Amino acid sequence: MSRQSQLRVVDPVLTTLLHGYTNAEFVGINLFPFVPVKKEAGKIPKFGVEHFKAYNTERALRANSNRLPAEARTTHPFTLTEHDASYPIDYREAQEDILNTEQFGAFMAQSAVMLRHELICAELATTVANFPVGNKIELSGTGQWTHASSNPIKTVRDAVEAIRKKIVKRPNTMILSAQSFAALQDHSLITDRIKYSQLGVVTVDLLKGIFGIPNIYVADAVKANDKNVVSDIWGDNTVIAYVAPAKSNVSRSVFEPSFGYTLRKEGMPEADKYEEEGGKVTLVRSTDNYTVEIVGASAGYLIADTNG
Repeated sequence: MSRQSQLRVVDPVLTTLLHGYTNAEFVGINLFPFVPVKKEAGKIPKFGVEHFKAYNTERALRANSNRLPAEARTTHPFTLTEHDASYPIDYREAQEDILNTEQFGAFMAQSAVMLRHELICAELATTVANFPVGNKIELSGTGQWTHASSNPIKTVRDAVEAIRKKIVKRPNTMILSAQSFAALQDHSLITDRIKYSQLGVVTVDLLKGIFGIPNIYVADAVKANDKNVVSDIWGDNTVIAYVAPAKSNVSRSVFEPSFGYTLRKEGMPEADKYEEEGGKVTLVRSTDNYTVEIVGASAGYLIADTNG
């Protein structure tokens, strides 16, 4: 047995807990859902418009099989990156309540790792250069949603139509930054649409009906810099995309056309414990191994700078 395997022993109970980890503030996984991969590096398909086409598959009696055109295969190289964080537990804390303390430590460590994932997702999805011509708009002046003369309903519908025309599918996912959501909640064009609703308050569910997008998420996650200045991770941006739908009890596949994926090493995340020198502090550690990739840029649309 190697020295490394002797020192690092994965905790199966804590690892199982991490596989069920969720955080409502983190919305990046809705744009870049996890897909398991066996290797830490390799190539995956990159999807163009041709991958979203619908083909005729009906076959008459004794007719030849329908033959799909041999499209040029475009691939995208990937390399996973290991992420880890550990949480210290003093032996005196452990004596009080070892199970809950270790669970708390594991979730704290995984939260730090997933916050980094959220930052990566947001950076990719809000960078204007990552979207093709016709799939992005930078709002300014009276076009920004905080201005009374703006028309956010038209802006969103134009985005939906731009995606539909390129991939022949309607987008099914929308990420609203907290700032963008607040602007929509106060906009007269939106409030006029729902003033006769039971609550009279703009909610995510009401926006789903107005925009015709079934999955809408508000990005409430924040970050703090070295001076403890807090800011919204997703800024004042809105991202609309087609994301391959999840299937019951089946993992997504990199062969399904989608805006983006998080490629994650099979079996991750995992938790382990090790003692700090001196033996009085145990570190509960969370380890993950992934990369976030845009694989179908035509399936996404960025509305940047929504607020003035």
